[in-house]
Amino acid sequence: MQKPSALYIGSDHAGFKLKEELKKYLEFLGYTYEDLGAKTFNEKDDYPEFAEAVAEKVAADVHAKGILICGNGVGVCIVANKIKGVRAGIGYNTGVAKTMRADDDTNVLCLAGRVLSTEFARAIARIWLDTAFSGEERHMRRLKQVAKLEK
Repeated sequence: MQKPSALYIGSDHAGFKLKEELKKYLEFLGYTYEDLGAKTFNEKDDYPEFAEAVAEKVAADVHAKGILICGNGVGVCIVANKIKGVRAGIGYNTGVAKTMRADDDTNVLCLAGRVLSTEFARAIARIWLDTAFSGEERHMRRLKQVAKLEK
């Protein structure tokens, strides 16, 4: 699998610890990334700020990818999907991580910092990063339908 042109990562306080662990793993795998926050643990921060920052960067570069982490993965996923051109999904297991790339061409992976172990999150992220979009006609057709919904 070809590495993304850019990789962005972000989290709120609930995903901060997992984000810091994933950054080490990404470096181990040979990825470079830009951490768009939170830069320090702050239990009073809010996920929309970080999710929007990552989603905007990903939307600006068709070959970029992003990883977002909050408590359950849902909040950052909602925010990311508000940005035109972003297709974010929640990676709750490795099978989903594979199909969300192969079938849905997701460009943002959302993870649950309060639910996933570091080891499981690493496995999910690696499969997601290693899986290419299949390009199958049925998936292309569906993504065109989704794109029409963006305004």
